[in-house]
Amino acid sequence: MDRHAVVIGAGVGGLAAGAALHRLGYRVEVHERAASLDPVGSGISVAPNALRALDVLGLGDPVRARAEAMGEGGLWHPSGRRLAVTDTEGVRRAFGDPMVVLHRAELVDVLAAALPPGAVRTSSAVRLVDPGEPGRLARLAGADGEFEADLVVAADGLRSAARSLLFPDHPGPRYSGFTTWRTVIPATGRPVPAGETWGRGALTGAIPLADHRVYLYAAALAPAGGRAADGDERAELLRRFGDWFEPLATLFRSAEAGRVLRHDVWELDRPLPAFHRGRTVLLGDAAHAMTPFQGQGACQAIEDAVVLAHSLATVPDRPGALAAYSAARLPRTTAVATRSRRVARLVALRGGPAVALRNAFLTASARLPEHLLLRGAAPMIDWHPPTAAPPA
Repeated sequence: MDRHAVVIGAGVGGLAAGAALHRLGYRVEVHERAASLDPVGSGISVAPNALRALDVLGLGDPVRARAEAMGEGGLWHPSGRRLAVTDTEGVRRAFGDPMVVLHRAELVDVLAAALPPGAVRTSSAVRLVDPGEPGRLARLAGADGEFEADLVVAADGLRSAARSLLFPDHPGPRYSGFTTWRTVIPATGRPVPAGETWGRGALTGAIPLADHRVYLYAAALAPAGGRAADGDERAELLRRFGDWFEPLATLFRSAEAGRVLRHDVWELDRPLPAFHRGRTVLLGDAAHAMTPFQGQGACQAIEDAVVLAHSLATVPDRPGALAAYSAARLPRTTAVATRSRRVARLVALRGGPAVALRNAFLTASARLPEHLLLRGAAPMIDWHPPTAAPPA
């Protein structure tokens, strides 16, 4: 029987879902409204939980080959005082893999290569019309009219139209209060203060990539919808962070003005009642958009893809399989999103006494024995894929 799956959205989650379903024997179409695949010029961190999920898809080693393991870094004060030392070797020892980082385009390339030629269709705006039922196929609409699918995976992002159709009473995303900036620059030859610098209601991060580039990012409390007066977000970065310690300011000055991405951070702070309805499932930001302060957004989307394929492979009836997917992913992603929201509250502190207390807490926490620190991280990154993997 021809099993036809349509994926809406070709971001990390959509491509991972397409790859997982293709391995399962589905005829897969991945529709992306943009003209090219995820051209965002930024880095992305991949934690051990997501690397294990990629291993199920046969893609873990290709990602590891392109990535750079995060080595020793730090948590810094804007003055340059180091609040804490960070080192992912302990993560490797405890969980089998370190935290790794690579350019987002590299991860997209690996995922897209796992799909057959022609499966990914760019400049293809497709919307869900009817989520379907056990006895009725799902229906979609595109430029050439309406068509049907046995299964729809809506990975259509934060402003998911599919989510609004499936759960019209849900309030949707809420602005977190933070705006982020991201860019990738060539390595300058100067030492990079790897890690993050936390100020008052703001942070910056610098992470070396494997190809002699550096991933820079920043976040700050700001009104939603704001933009630099002249469109120069590099100048906005320097205005906000130019007096932080060197070489941070020099790194930001090295950015190309037109290649600094600015995005407001929205989140689904109220969990959905389920991640499925009829023959349609939600995945990634469409299901559980979260703040970026734990670096888990894409990691959770990759987990989604593997658990969805596992549910379809092991639960004999379609409604039961999609219900099993929801049951497995809702509590997991809600817990990760809650953890990230708590970190966001720490970053958001601005008052002098509160910031001083936060910094003292961070410094003291970093001095705890390694096993205690890793125990705190384990619920998030010590996730293992379901044991019955989808067949190759």
